Parts: sequence; structure tokens; C-alpha cells
Amino acid sequence: MILYNHSTYDRFDLEKDLTEFLEPIDIHRVISAYDLAEEVHREQVRNDDSPYFFHCARVCKILIKELNIEDPDILIAGLTHDVLEDSPTLTQEVLAYNFGEYPAFIVQILTKNLDEQKNDPDAIERAHIALLEKSPMDCLIIKLSARLDNFRCLDFHLKRNPLVYVNRTTELYLPLADSSNHPVLLKLSEELKKERNKFLG
Repeated sequence: MILYNHSTYDRFDLEKDLTEFLEPIDIHRVISAYDLAEEVHREQVRNDDSPYFFHCARVCKILIKELNIEDPDILIAGLTHDVLEDSPTLTQEVLAYNFGEYPAFIVQILTKNLDEQKNDPDAIERAHIALLEKSPMDCLIIKLSARLDNFRCLDFHLKRNPLVYVNRTTELYLPLADSSNHPVLLKLSEELKKERNKFLG
């Protein structure tokens, strides 16, 4: 049996699922985003020793399978949400040229300065929350989908300080979802709370 943190969303399975609701041109866009993210994260391994790209693929799977999202721009942004942080050469302009302005904009909103975060993580987190509050709901949907996947990996020692991660998510991010009255965000909040309670016992 494959442990959750080593599971992924196979390219073939994704393409098969996309044929249920997307036109061929948009299927190609999403699959191209899959390929790009896989290449950017190819050498990366997470703290739980799983390939980093598996996280990105699972975020896309959460969007499709659990949240019933069929918008190709959101799926593209979900797959590529970390590429600007992890590639020394990719830019928002390159993403926009290949995938469109909106998914590139979402990825830019979700991108943190990792060097600054090391120096003052609380300040960067607060600034990120403030930015999300002013941004389209789609940004928060992807952010919380990524957090949901991370919550499901906490038992595999993904985070060095899992309680801090859980508490920050609870205190900073869940109120944004709970106050939104957006059905997808409320669903994400519910799932995050379930995973939190499983982890905390």
C-alpha cells in the first residue's frame, strides 16, 4: 500500500479526468503546466523524503476530485503554485506567456520570498495574509488546498514544527475561509479542521 505522502496524481489519470469537462486546448494547457511543474521540482525532495512534485500533483487532485473545480486556470495555478519560489529562471511573465495572465497572477500572489521568510517568518506570514485578503478567492482556494495536503502529511514528519504549522493555519488562514461564505472555502476549512483534529488526537 502506498502511503499518502508518496501518492501522486498520475499524468495519464489527470488527462483522463480532464477529458470529462475540458476542451482539448485547455487539456493541453493543464498537462503542459503539469509537465512544467514536474520539471521544476524534479530534483526536490520534501522533509518526509517524498518527491516535491507529488505535493503539486495532489493539490491538483484535491481541486478536481474533492472540490469539483473545472476551471483550467485554477488547475494550472494549483500545479504551478510553487514554481516561482523554486526556479531561478522562471518569471511571472514566462508563466503568463505560456498559460495566461490569470494563472500567472495567482502564482505570483502565492509566491513568498523564502530568504526573507527565514529572517522574519512572522512578518512574511502576516504580509502574505494581508495580500490574500485583497486577492481573488481563487488564490485562497489554492493556498488552503496546499495546506490541506500538507496537513495530511504531518504524520510523516513533513514539518519540523508541526504544531506551529497547525496553529498558524488555524489562527491565520481558517478565519479567512470561515468568514467568506464561499462554499469551496468552507469545504476546505471543514477538511482542514478534520485533519487537524486527527493529528492532534
